[in-house]
Amino acid sequence: MNFSRRRTLSLATRGTVNYFLKRPFCVSFEVTYSCNAHCKHCHLGGAIKNEKRAAPEIFGQLSRRLKPVVAQVSGGEPLLRRDLEQIIEAIKRPQAAPYIVVTTNGALLTYKRYNSLRRAGVDEFSLSLDYPDQRHDQFRGIPGLFNKIADLMEALAAEEDKAITLSCVVQSDNFRDLVKLAELARRWGVKMNFSTYTWLRTDNKNYLIPREELAEFKEVINQLLIFKKEYGTVYTSEFVFKKMIEFFEKRSLPNCRAGERFFVVNPDGGLSPCGLIIKRYKTPQEMKKQFKKSNNCSFCYTSIRANSEKP
Repeated sequence: MNFSRRRTLSLATRGTVNYFLKRPFCVSFEVTYSCNAHCKHCHLGGAIKNEKRAAPEIFGQLSRRLKPVVAQVSGGEPLLRRDLEQIIEAIKRPQAAPYIVVTTNGALLTYKRYNSLRRAGVDEFSLSLDYPDQRHDQFRGIPGLFNKIADLMEALAAEEDKAITLSCVVQSDNFRDLVKLAELARRWGVKMNFSTYTWLRTDNKNYLIPREELAEFKEVINQLLIFKKEYGTVYTSEFVFKKMIEFFEKRSLPNCRAGERFFVVNPDGGLSPCGLIIKRYKTPQEMKKQFKKSNNCSFCYTSIRANSEKP
């Protein structure tokens, strides 16, 4: 059995076991809340002084104990941690789960750092891109960011297997550009994923798609589904796209599975049910007892929730 086959079998087996044992499909290791961006849809931004950060081996121990199918390494901006390679190496298990995804705004993701993190064990980078042009710079608060991403794509042009999925936060100001983003991703030879805007970070509902524009949004989704079928470069599933429409229609989606299907490891090693509800639980059992049973939050449909809850 070759490496790829063994790895796929390990991921499928862990997914099945976690489903029946009600263990998480995805754990997001938010290794720092510091960030070099000032995104309009986010409450983070800037350096956090004296932030308590767990050592790489602590994240590795937690990964072995929690046994996720997917380990997302995020923040803040995870590339601000100079020991990120060591964190990846601590989480990585050769030929076995978890599948490791680093979520980044891309400003610090040079070709050299890309290769360094790939050697450490990163399976995929989720690279944020919300506009198919320089408007992305303003939305993320980093001048020249779009060109930096384009330069990285050019540097990776000769790579047969580019370990990058572009990730777009869908909101009122960019939904008409979603097909253009998918086309750009295909031209760059990478995949495209879409996540739903939530106001929970900033209490700003102006980025919700107005109900009177939902018919236009549905048509954009239909175009994306046709694009997905034709080219296979859109990661987002039809189920998630339909739920995305429902979220913007109703402004909520009930039955969130935070604390079970997915949750977060804080920079200090404590546990939170999601990145929008920061707690300091010591164990998943404590989180389920104190949070999950009483959780009635319905006000987000982020990609981590969507992909953890889809059939």
